[in-house]
Amino acid sequence: MSFPAFLRPLGAAVLGCLLTAPAAFAADGENTPLNLPADTGKAASSAGGPGGGSIVRTIVGLAVVIGVIYGLTWVLKQVKASKSGAPAGSGLETLATLPLGTNRTLHLVRAGQEIVLLGSGEAGVTPIRTYTEQQALELGLIEHETIEIVAEPALTGSLLDKLRSRTVVK
Repeated sequence: MSFPAFLRPLGAAVLGCLLTAPAAFAADGENTPLNLPADTGKAASSAGGPGGGSIVRTIVGLAVVIGVIYGLTWVLKQVKASKSGAPAGSGLETLATLPLGTNRTLHLVRAGQEIVLLGSGEAGVTPIRTYTEQQALELGLIEHETIEIVAEPALTGSLLDKLRSRTVVK
């Protein structure tokens, strides 16, 4: 799995913030003396509102949270894409599906040389009937698969070219 270039520094920044958080909480900030001046007669105009630094910290924190959410979404999509791939085997093939109602369906599945009618519902999957290919063709459950062999004039080349000319399927 390859990560975009910007995720490494972002991950390092997030990890650094997470590692320094316990040190910030361990600081004894509540018991620190304020060292206020003795003259309290001044107007309250000197006490300002929220400073620009706190707004910047809020915006940076928001950007970090959005970046973490984006990064987790990307990682989860990559994991899902890697797990959902082609089926492991070619022995099973769904031929038809018929919905019967809420959470109830019939499935016609080819399992090797057999055609199996399966019912699925809330209780699970139940095999209903098994047909051979000949029976399924006669009942019209499946269509006859025709393979046309295109005959080409024999080439005067190698044995491999002759075999290819006789086995071309369209």
